[in-house]
Amino acid sequence: MDPPVPRTAIIELHDIHLTLKSDAGPVNILRGIDLTVHAGETVGIVGPSGSGKSTLMAIMAGLERPTQGSVRIAGAALETMDEDALARFRRANIGIVFQSFHLIPTMTALENVAIPLELAGDKAAFETAAARLESVGLGDRQSHYPAQLSGGEQQRVALARAVSTNPKILLADEPTGNLDGRTGDLIIELMFRLQAEQGTTMVLITHDEALAARCTHRIRIEDGRVVANSAAMEKAIAGA
Repeated sequence: MDPPVPRTAIIELHDIHLTLKSDAGPVNILRGIDLTVHAGETVGIVGPSGSGKSTLMAIMAGLERPTQGSVRIAGAALETMDEDALARFRRANIGIVFQSFHLIPTMTALENVAIPLELAGDKAAFETAAARLESVGLGDRQSHYPAQLSGGEQQRVALARAVSTNPKILLADEPTGNLDGRTGDLIIELMFRLQAEQGTTMVLITHDEALAARCTHRIRIEDGRVVANSAAMEKAIAGA
């Protein structure tokens, strides 16, 4: 039997703490999180509201800096980068899908998807953006503005934008939270299809345990700590 192929760690978080100041004293948001995600995996992060899920995703994306700990994404130490370097790193490596879409209302669907491509210097930005919209079933909606699109269509535009540069990592924070059940299911199917086609590492923040169960690994966070990690449990079982 051939030996197993070594897996490459693409997200490595070590001893991550985040403490915020308040009038009532320090507020501990994250309390010593260790997490490793390998390239090509899909990870569902679940937990109650206020447990620190979205904050953890923001740290993975370099949108939030931890008070303590190290963040290594795609081999790069984010804590060593200034804001400009972080922005360039995100543009080259990370796609993000938010619950609230975050489309620019004065730009068409095509223009919204083309933004990261233009910033990356892609001379064929609009051609690539058109192909991405076609891949999410919106080839006929390129000239429409966000206000002219349904919630599901807006989220598909946001997804097309997030994957437009073929990122190594796709982060999604409650991507179906503002959608009805059927539309949300369609968005999730689309995300998993695009992830499989591109081999992207995908991290989903969700309240939906059934959705998390579709991922290769499931992480549960409570009160700023990892309380369950299916990847760690599977490794322990394999070594028993």
